Amino acid sequence: MAIEDEIVHWWRSEEGEQKRTVLRIESKNPELVNGFPRDGVVFIKIFSDKGNATIRLSADEALRLSTQLLNISRELLNKKRKLWNSYEPIIPEKERNHLQV
Repeated sequence: MAIEDEIVHWWRSEEGEQKRTVLRIESKNPELVNGFPRDGVVFIKIFSDKGNATIRLSADEALRLSTQLLNISRELLNKKRKLWNSYEPIIPEKERNHLQV
């Protein structure tokens, strides 16, 4: 089994404690079992101080998941871009006079 990638996310709890959550992607190659080809497998593992979880996905399921993540991420980035394009910073009057050319 190979570790493909690992994303470490640091955050603070409501109590102000430093916390860590790790998302790891692992894969297992397709293989012949009793002369029949078997699919490769993708494992998504999440580790935190609360516990660990693993989901085992076929290549088709992993592709569906990655497509959804890609589409959702693009949509969120486009929405953020629109917010930035409509953003007008609030600058106090006395500072605004210094910015004018």
